[in-house]
Amino acid sequence: MRKTIYTDPSIQSSEITPEPVFLNRRHLMKSAGGLASAAIASSMAPAKASTEALVYAPAGDRSLEDQLTPFKAVTSYNNFYEFGTDKDDPARYAESMTIDPWSVKVGGLVNQPGQLHLEDLLTGFDLEERIYRFRCVEAWSMVVPWVGFPLSDLLRRFEPKSEGRFVEFKTLYRRSEMRGTRSFTGVIDWPYVEGLRLDEAMHPLAFIAVGLYGKTLPHQNGAPVRLVVPWKYGFKSIKSIVEINVTEAQPRTSWQTLQPAEYGFYANVNPDVDHPRWSQGFERKLPSSVFRPNRVRTLPFNGYADQVADLYAGMDLRRDY
Repeated sequence: MRKTIYTDPSIQSSEITPEPVFLNRRHLMKSAGGLASAAIASSMAPAKASTEALVYAPAGDRSLEDQLTPFKAVTSYNNFYEFGTDKDDPARYAESMTIDPWSVKVGGLVNQPGQLHLEDLLTGFDLEERIYRFRCVEAWSMVVPWVGFPLSDLLRRFEPKSEGRFVEFKTLYRRSEMRGTRSFTGVIDWPYVEGLRLDEAMHPLAFIAVGLYGKTLPHQNGAPVRLVVPWKYGFKSIKSIVEINVTEAQPRTSWQTLQPAEYGFYANVNPDVDHPRWSQGFERKLPSSVFRPNRVRTLPFNGYADQVADLYAGMDLRRDY
């Protein structure tokens, strides 16, 4: 498995607590060199896989390990409204979601529509690890080591047609297992929907995650498969994906439908455009507290401007927010 690091040079190792899980994982990785992807799939298939370690042997520099947000913060402070609006609700209730079996349907304007089961996702793609900054619109951020593969690898398998211009994603909707969908009936039109322009989706930074911190995705973090778009606000990185469609028309996303004045389609991190109810000029790096607020300035495109700004050349990023 390859390791790629995409991170923000402004992150100081003193600002974010090291994650002890990484220290425990090193011994495992030393004995796991060259393990086949079938073994990775085996470790990730069970419904309770969120507690099981991925077995792989990444290569390359690990000097950024001490800049990571602690595993506990990454897995206990989440937005996943299908399970409630409080940040600890997903960690408390998301285990009720069945993730085995799981499949992702891919269709719309593609030449090869079809369906991938979880084992197909784990054995059919070259898994790698990427350390990404991850920022939520409420002005808090994390640095997370995700395990997965580029979204473009998945889309190319289904051969998007030339008239396809956007990609629509849908989250699992299962009322019996998702208490939040029962509480918010009439507020959010379930299932949760997100979207990207096709060129955004094909950008090498756009990532399908199946794990974090060398483990399978915990339920509250979007098990078993989610999107990570690191230059956009976190609500664009849709969790627990069950359907992907290539479309000609721009999809109407859930938050854009609910609050169009607050949540636009693009959702690029732009510190010069405030949310109507709070400033976007600063962020809190987790962990954060009253006595240690860990507050820093927000960077354009979440620190990835060099890689992605050309996607929006000529656009008014205040209007197309």
